[in-house]
Amino acid sequence: MPTTDKPTGVGVTVLCLASYYKGIEFLKECKRQGCRTLLLTSHSLEYADWPRESLDNIFYVPDEDKAWKLQDVLLGISHLAKTEVIDRIVPLDDFDVETAATLREHLRVPGMGDTTARYFRDKLAMRARARDEGLPVPEFIQVLNHQKLSEFMQRGPAPWVLKPRSLAGSIGVKKISSADEFWSAVDRLGDQQSFYLLEQYVPGDIFHVDTITYEKELLFSIASKYGRPPMDVSHEGDIFTTRTLLDGSPDEIALRALNRRVLEAFGMVRGVSHSEFIQARDGKLFFLETSARVGGAHIADLVEAATGVNMWAEWAKVEIAGGKAPYHVFPARHDFAGLLISLARQEHPDTSAYNDPEIVWRMDDKEHHVGLIVRSQDSARIDELIWNYAQRFKQDFFASAPPRDKPTS
Repeated sequence: MPTTDKPTGVGVTVLCLASYYKGIEFLKECKRQGCRTLLLTSHSLEYADWPRESLDNIFYVPDEDKAWKLQDVLLGISHLAKTEVIDRIVPLDDFDVETAATLREHLRVPGMGDTTARYFRDKLAMRARARDEGLPVPEFIQVLNHQKLSEFMQRGPAPWVLKPRSLAGSIGVKKISSADEFWSAVDRLGDQQSFYLLEQYVPGDIFHVDTITYEKELLFSIASKYGRPPMDVSHEGDIFTTRTLLDGSPDEIALRALNRRVLEAFGMVRGVSHSEFIQARDGKLFFLETSARVGGAHIADLVEAATGVNMWAEWAKVEIAGGKAPYHVFPARHDFAGLLISLARQEHPDTSAYNDPEIVWRMDDKEHHVGLIVRSQDSARIDELIWNYAQRFKQDFFASAPPRDKPTS
């Protein structure tokens, strides 16, 4: 079973950063492991359903425009450190990774520092690092020097993808079909241009690999395939789907091997990661991006359904062990699992008509959203259910909304 043998957190104080409501199992596991558990979150989430019985204290940050002011956080946590000995600082969301790294550097708390954190957060830094290490990545360029940008577009035909360097997932990503469209978009960015990159669009299938690393050893890795690229789902409107791959299949072996190279090149010592790759029409794999966090969009629930490994709980154990105690993780199952999520016309969608025995999870915590996870020992059965349910979702629930340009709660 995925666990350390006994609680290892007695005498350890963990400060968790959560600008969004997530990481509940991480917080609960910290308390189960005997930690003193502190949470720093957004003031707008004061009344969220945090597991308060697992928290020794909770602190709030003003979050105008859904963003924290780093200097305020730095001063506030430094003041807190006068009375608390903080042993670990853990970001529960992608947007907290850089804040956590800065706090670790400032307070000299062990863990990922500013330089390494950039490889797991800044889309330009991670691509440059991957290219320098000989890893396959789509052609890219920083939105900076206009002459070089013109030359880049002349070398490789449209479409291209304009991406913010530090937003998560598909937020703020735009597909660009011509040079005129690009220059118009750049003009709208104004002084924010250098915080973006332009990348060659590579059509193909998108995969993700979710992992647990401890002391540079990759202990757990699972590869999955999206039904449609998340960017296409976000921009064109569709059902979000993903499903786990067959262990030992050619795609699964190649993805895990490339992912291992990425984590080694980026200096992952301990923690979890969610990485994405694209397989071009000619079969070649390219690295797209990675992150030092649990996968979003309920991918952690997909992983747990297939393997029994709760990524949030295991991440807590990894952070608490901190390289000073042994840690092991063993999947309890080797099943296949598939996930579907959609925006819904209904405020509280009713999925009771979906009653196949393979259903192991239903989304019930978010208004105007519907989701299911199915599990089976038969890979073909997962494909059948995902396809069938996606068609039914479109008739029963499906709604669409414009793609997000910035984070929302």
